Amino acid sequence: MNNDDSVNDVEPDATSNAPPTDTSGKPVNVDQTNTPSPTRTKELEAEELRRKIAEIERKVADGN
Repeated sequence: MNNDDSVNDVEPDATSNAPPTDTSGKPVNVDQTNTPSPTRTKELEAEELRRKIAEIERKVADGN
């Protein structure tokens, strides 16, 4: 019985150098940045403003 934790009899995974893939198995370009398009960014900003306006309107209606 070997209690020495420094001994590793497990072979390294041969696929560790393989390029990353998506869930369908297709290669993924890791250099691409996943940022929303300018249109999507504006839509998100508009939605955030609508939420803030609704919150302010509720506070005004409550008298706070």
